[in-house]
Amino acid sequence: METKTFWSRLFFALTLLLLVSCEDDNQETSLNETEIKEENGVLVLNDANFNTFIADKDTVLVEFYAPWCGHCKQFAPEYESIAETLKKNDPPIPVAKVDATEATKIADKYDISGYPTIKIFKKSQPVDYDGSRTEKAIVAKVKEVSDPNWTIPPEATIVLTEANFDDTVEAADIILVEFYAPWCGHCKKLAPEYEKAAQDLSKRTPSIPLAKVDATTEAELAKRYNVSGYPTLKIFRKGKPYDYNGPREKYGIIDFMIEQAGPPSTLVQTVKQVQEYLRDGSDAIVFGIFIGSQEKKFQLYQDAANALREDFKFYHTFSSDVASFLKVQTGHLVVMHPDRFQSKYEPKKHLFEIKDSTSEQELEEHVIKHSLPLVGQRTKVNEAKRYNKRPLAIVYYTVDFSFDHRTATQYWRSKVLDVAKDFPEYTFCIANEDDYASELKDLGLDESGEEVNVAILDSNGKKYAKEPEEFDSDSLREFVMNFKKGKLTPVLKSQPVPKNNKGVVKVVVGKTFEEIVMDKNSDVLIEFYAPWCGHCKSLEPVYNDLGKKYRSVPNLIIAKIDATANDIPIDKYKVQGFPTIFFAPKNRKHNPIKFEGHERDLESLSKFVEEHRAKSKTKEEL
Repeated sequence: METKTFWSRLFFALTLLLLVSCEDDNQETSLNETEIKEENGVLVLNDANFNTFIADKDTVLVEFYAPWCGHCKQFAPEYESIAETLKKNDPPIPVAKVDATEATKIADKYDISGYPTIKIFKKSQPVDYDGSRTEKAIVAKVKEVSDPNWTIPPEATIVLTEANFDDTVEAADIILVEFYAPWCGHCKKLAPEYEKAAQDLSKRTPSIPLAKVDATTEAELAKRYNVSGYPTLKIFRKGKPYDYNGPREKYGIIDFMIEQAGPPSTLVQTVKQVQEYLRDGSDAIVFGIFIGSQEKKFQLYQDAANALREDFKFYHTFSSDVASFLKVQTGHLVVMHPDRFQSKYEPKKHLFEIKDSTSEQELEEHVIKHSLPLVGQRTKVNEAKRYNKRPLAIVYYTVDFSFDHRTATQYWRSKVLDVAKDFPEYTFCIANEDDYASELKDLGLDESGEEVNVAILDSNGKKYAKEPEEFDSDSLREFVMNFKKGKLTPVLKSQPVPKNNKGVVKVVVGKTFEEIVMDKNSDVLIEFYAPWCGHCKSLEPVYNDLGKKYRSVPNLIIAKIDATANDIPIDKYKVQGFPTIFFAPKNRKHNPIKFEGHERDLESLSKFVEEHRAKSKTKEEL
């Protein structure tokens, strides 16, 4: 009995000793994480010690870097020299660095999306540094910020509410307005770029104001302008809204808005100018012929030009010589195509008579309707705006309109014209094969050995490749007819189908998308990710936990697909950024619900799944 008691007590003592040892190890690990280390004079901060260190400092210079980043490695010696210089300042100014790939909480907090990113923290408030990466420039800026009298400049971006919105936008010749949500990741990313652009544009003469509206608190304003996603940007001209489709970084916004502030149409004074546009142009040319700038018709033309100025180049003339050359009477709008894209199958001019009763919409519709020649050239520059209509038939070869190659280029184009004239319901174009090498590879045509290759892209996101063979009008016609009759098999870029797909998160590839995601017997939550995406990597453990949570729930699939390595065969599931998550209810597969939550944690994702599963079940019962 005593022996048994002895061994029991010994076991208890050893267990207690082990627990104490583990606790000491944990404490030691915790202490190691919060300890401020130094590398070559630069302090090393992380998620555990960043806030505590910054909290009581007046000024701190911080670099957010990635270990693999070439620019960061190149900048390292300069940064270490900066640290040495600022250490000698009176008082010394700390210089620190943060591995943004490890300290993900801090990196997310300050929306770090590129490397290296440099910020100066003034009394814990971040000040973006976007000057040159030289010791002289950075030290000068840090010393400026460290001055006791220095304060963070007020925002140049105007804050609009229901109370001041109408007065502000109606008084401005031009103003850019952002509708945002405070929790929106894309809005947070845009915010510093937008503010920097606002600061620059506010200093111009005349200034171009930038403004913002919190759409979550100003719901009526958001509703008035059909704001359904964030951020939504609109240009207002004397209170009239136009969609903004320009860049979303500082210099792009600045250049775009300066261009937008100019006149929407360019004055043409000589016949020679018109001849140059027709000879050298590569896109539709829109001319307005008028008597003078005070005409009501001219003002109507200007309004239409403003609405479409991002998509087309508009010109106007008051010259009778230009009108005679074009053989167009005053008070008319004419859409023409450059000489290289004209053909015997289509008119050279598309005329529209502008009357005092003509609506702006009628003018816009005329321009858009005639914006493409029967067979034009699709390029990387114009494909998004000119060639977004489907079905689209593309003929790839060496397209070169220079003098030495023009004859060969037009020879193949003439073969396409012979077919295109008989299929007005489809859009036909030619494309330079070198510009679309990756597209040809996805189509399986990169090694066809043929001088000319052909593909059709349809409205459902499917693509069809013509079997490699000698190209002529007859073979193209047959290919188009087979497409029209539904006899073609689509090409699908896809990773191999997984042999074992029994994990808690089901792997979807191009070939299994319809089988798994479009299965009408199951609700499916699917993540579209990119292997290189940092946010996707951060989400992975959470998404796996979600899969574990619902692995036993019948008729519910948690899935993912590498959207960079697989075609998405259903157009409604096209994504713009990563990660994107859709819920595909069993009763409405072609109308998936996008996850818009700003928190991608287990609780938020679970709530999203359960909410929409409940709706799916209710509709099924009804």
